[in-house]
Amino acid sequence: MEKRILPGIVILLVLLLVMVLAAWTLQTAQRKPEQTTPVPSANLDAPLYDWKLVTTWPKGLPGLYSAPEKFAERVFAMSHGRLRIRVYGAGELVPPFEVFTAVSQGAAQMGHGAAYYWKGKMPAAVFFTAIPFAMNAQEMNGWLHHGGGMALWEKLYAPYGVIPFAGGSTGVQMGGWFNRELRDREDLVGLKMRIPGLAGEVFSGAGGTAVTIAGSEIYTSMQTGVIDAVEWVGPYNDRILGLQEVGQYYYYPGWHEPGAMLEFTVNQAAFESLPSDLQAIIRNATEAVSQDTLDEFTAANNESLRRIRATGRNDIRQLPDDVLQALYDSSEVAIANLMATDAAAREIGESYFQFFDDVRAYHEISERAYLNARDRVLPPIAE
Repeated sequence: MEKRILPGIVILLVLLLVMVLAAWTLQTAQRKPEQTTPVPSANLDAPLYDWKLVTTWPKGLPGLYSAPEKFAERVFAMSHGRLRIRVYGAGELVPPFEVFTAVSQGAAQMGHGAAYYWKGKMPAAVFFTAIPFAMNAQEMNGWLHHGGGMALWEKLYAPYGVIPFAGGSTGVQMGGWFNRELRDREDLVGLKMRIPGLAGEVFSGAGGTAVTIAGSEIYTSMQTGVIDAVEWVGPYNDRILGLQEVGQYYYYPGWHEPGAMLEFTVNQAAFESLPSDLQAIIRNATEAVSQDTLDEFTAANNESLRRIRATGRNDIRQLPDDVLQALYDSSEVAIANLMATDAAAREIGESYFQFFDDVRAYHEISERAYLNARDRVLPPIAE
């Protein structure tokens, strides 16, 4: 009898144990942990947005075209795919110098280019790319984001329904590629150079002839003699375009663009139609890409200059003092005329040059003083 009862008791105990474990498992599954870290996830019910971004740059050009591509990738990732932005190169959707108009009219929700391309529409726009012999990239960033520059930029574009954002900087550029040697200011007379913006006026005022040509046409124009000289950016982009093959003399420094600021432009109505979190993503992504672009140019210019030098084909030279003086004198006239004839340029220029004067005084005992001290103790630079 005892032998018969024992197996039954064992079975009963096993069943009770299974029931207890099942109850404990259910209770554990229903219990909420005291602290949880929310995992971001896309709201499947949220609307999706598909935008177009048109650029002034040739498709695939590193640094310039890659900046809006990186921006689109960041926005897609941060929005969990809610905002998709397709990037178009110059001429794919609109001509390069029609980017601002396309964004203003809503043909594209965004653009990437440089403000001085819109000089014919807004003369004051040149202040938001570069002013000859004035602020470099670090100084421009300071003025825009902490010196009142962005508010003035937004005010200038507001009548066109466009919102601007800083879109990267090339840093100090090169003076350009020339097929004529520059010995003094007289060598500028009659020289045809691709050089846009206010710098084009300056170059013409110094005796040359400024020509505006899209990036995709530069190589052929130099090769066929349509122009005698060209400034594009610096070693990184210049080498990619093959300018070292069609220009003999490579002059420095970039007096005309000491810190060329690029821009993202956004159609205001399209921007305001976005929920607040997507607006914040656009703002943060532009800031991140703006800094990354300057970093990329700084690193890539080093390598590209070494590769250009290694060919031994080109003469890399410093611009003669007499040429620089002629260009500076002409720039003083051009800037004075601009501010005297355009109310917006006068307002923006007053803010710009006030900041420039202040930051220049500081950099005299910081950046310049350090560079001078460094050169005094380090071995000479090997070329």
